[in-house]
Amino acid sequence: MAFVRSFITATKTSLLTAKTLGAGAPLKFRALQLQQARYLSQHAKEAIDNAVQSSPVVLFMKGTPDFPQCGFSRASIQILSLQGVDPEKFSAFNVLEDDELRQGIKEYSNWPTIPQLYVNGEFVGGCDILIAMHQSGELADLFDKASVLVPEEPESAKEA
Repeated sequence: MAFVRSFITATKTSLLTAKTLGAGAPLKFRALQLQQARYLSQHAKEAIDNAVQSSPVVLFMKGTPDFPQCGFSRASIQILSLQGVDPEKFSAFNVLEDDELRQGIKEYSNWPTIPQLYVNGEFVGGCDILIAMHQSGELADLFDKASVLVPEEPESAKEA
C-alpha cells in the first residue's frame, strides 16, 4: 500500500510540474513516467531469486559459457576461468532466451547492463567491475573466501 501511495504522489507531483510546460505536456510527461516505472513481477522476482541461489557463483549473460553472444559475456567467462572457479559451483543463465529475465535482472540488481555476477547470493557487478576486481586481486580474494575455486591437488598427488 505504501508503494501505491508513493507512486500516486510521484505521479501527481510530476503532473503538476508538467502543467507548467504547456497544453499537451501532462499526458506526454505521464506516459514517459509510466514507461520508466516498470516493476518486476512477483513471479519474475521469485524466479530470479531461485536462479541467484542455484549455485554459489551465478552469471547472467548473453549466450552460454560455451558460446557467449557478446564480448562482455565472453570476457566474464574468461575471468571466471582464469580465477579457477569450480564448474561444480557455477551456473550461467542465458538472458537471450527469456525477455522477462533479460529486463527483470536489470531491475532486480538495479544494474543496467548484462552480464551480471552473483557470489553466494550477493550481486558483485558487471564485466567492468569483474575486470577491475580481477586486476586488483579482489576477485581472487572474494572467490577464495567463498570457497568456490577448484580444489588444489594434494602434494602427494603432484609427485606421483
